[in-house]
Amino acid sequence: MKKQTILIIILLIVVILIVAFLVAQNVQKSRILANYNNQYEVCKTKNVYGTDIATLINMAIDNNEKNNIPKDDKDYYIPDDENSVKIYLKLQEEGENFPMERIFKLGIIEFVKNFNLETFKCTKINYHLKTGKVSEVYFEYIQN
Repeated sequence: MKKQTILIIILLIVVILIVAFLVAQNVQKSRILANYNNQYEVCKTKNVYGTDIATLINMAIDNNEKNNIPKDDKDYYIPDDENSVKIYLKLQEEGENFPMERIFKLGIIEFVKNFNLETFKCTKINYHLKTGKVSEVYFEYIQN
């Protein structure tokens, strides 16, 4: 009888430890995801300058390169459903959304020279359904 009780207690302790480990892992994954998304979401509630946009474009390109996101024939990243990040800028009210690759190709330094003190607002952020990571961020130029 004592052996059975000890065995049940040991099994209960093992189960509790496994559950605690899984919960801790889940919390850590949530923190990592929140920190990753926060890099892009920081602009959701406030207006940002052109230098901030340039930083976000560099971060997105770096992220895509690290995750080996393929490119199409125009050298634009092909979105996947896990890790890709795309940033779009609308520079005129009725204008088109310029993808980050186009701005990067024209030159980030030139972009910063022309738009460093101009303000932009974030109009939309999309997320990957599979991972919950930011997939697309849309900015619009605010004319002063």
